[in-house]
Amino acid sequence: MKKAAVFFLLLMAAAPLRAQTPTPPSTVGETFSDPAMEARARAMQRQLRCLVCQGESIDESHSPLAADLRRLVREQMAAGKSDSQIEDFLVARYGDFILMKPPLQPDTWLLWLAPFLVLGAGGVVAWITVKKAAAKEA
Repeated sequence: MKKAAVFFLLLMAAAPLRAQTPTPPSTVGETFSDPAMEARARAMQRQLRCLVCQGESIDESHSPLAADLRRLVREQMAAGKSDSQIEDFLVARYGDFILMKPPLQPDTWLLWLAPFLVLGAGGVVAWITVKKAAAKEA
């Protein structure tokens, strides 16, 4: 029994050695030989949200979907499409959520107002707590 436990512990300790380091997003896929096109592609990729990671742009994400989206953006740029055409295509396909800065419209009001609502609610809770503490002292 002790040998099995030791073997299991050694096996678990060796597991991280098998882990693979993901390839950095900047080296995944194609790159443009023209520095201006490469800078444009990277700027565009920083404006698009990874639908898997959600807190990262597709430029910094390691997910396979982000790699596919980076490749799609570069293909459309190579085809001569403008940034707004590419953005419109991706919004039509994935919705406004793909944008790191979604537009202010009726269906995104809650998204834009949520930080202020949470801050206001926290202020109300703090004010009530201070008032209750002052009432107990009096």
